[in-house]
Amino acid sequence: MLERELREAALLAREAGEILLEVYATDFAVAMKERSDPVTVADERANTFLVERLRAAFPDDGIVAEESPDRGDALRRGRCWYVDPLDGTKEFVARNGEFSVMIGLAIEGKAVLGVVYQPVLDKLYRGVIGERAVLEQDGAERALEVSVAPEPSRLRLVVSRSHRSRHTDEIARRLGITHEETSGSVGLKVGLIAEQRADLYVHVSDKSSAWDVCAPEAILRAAGGRFTDVAGEEIVYGGTTDMHNHRGILACNAAAFAAVLPAVRDVSREAGLV
Repeated sequence: MLERELREAALLAREAGEILLEVYATDFAVAMKERSDPVTVADERANTFLVERLRAAFPDDGIVAEESPDRGDALRRGRCWYVDPLDGTKEFVARNGEFSVMIGLAIEGKAVLGVVYQPVLDKLYRGVIGERAVLEQDGAERALEVSVAPEPSRLRLVVSRSHRSRHTDEIARRLGITHEETSGSVGLKVGLIAEQRADLYVHVSDKSSAWDVCAPEAILRAAGGRFTDVAGEEIVYGGTTDMHNHRGILACNAAAFAAVLPAVRDVSREAGLV
């Protein structure tokens, strides 16, 4: 039912990726929106492009984008796009390639569709909840499905390259997890879970926003995974201009979710997040 939306989002993510790569190849300047929050001309150019094109393609939909100050569209009922034109700006600045374009669609407050594109590797994840998730790369595509590993100690935890958390370390200790993967960009971390290259990602912090999670949630759930806040509750999109995910992120394969959640919830409660 969302074929046109998915097709358009994938096309726009690739075109925005070209904009990012054009800037990536230059000696670009870096500014700070606030402490530890860099922004570049790549963020701004890709943001403008995506908002304009989405507005032209879907004029009746709301659009909330990271580099657009007006969050009023989040108050609408119905359909709203959540756009992160450059997820992983720190990785972009470090030139390690672990950044992405993320475009998600929420309907009546729930994520339904997502596209995450990693331009450096020409790697595009796409998914619609209730249908399927797919990885496109180098002209080929394959269906995505999360692992079925149920034992927490055998899970592969994906952690942030640029802002590792002591809370994540404590969750890993309590669950007995010893295997880790490292990545930038929330979308790319969740993509690794959808690819069965990882099983679990936890963000015990209120420092993420709706545009960081809408697309990854749709992709992971389309691949059979679970995506909630750290209390195990669904993430609700819209209804407020406050874009922060005040209770963090828990992304996991479905088989281990019930066993992982108590440790995640306990550590998050100790951290004052729930």
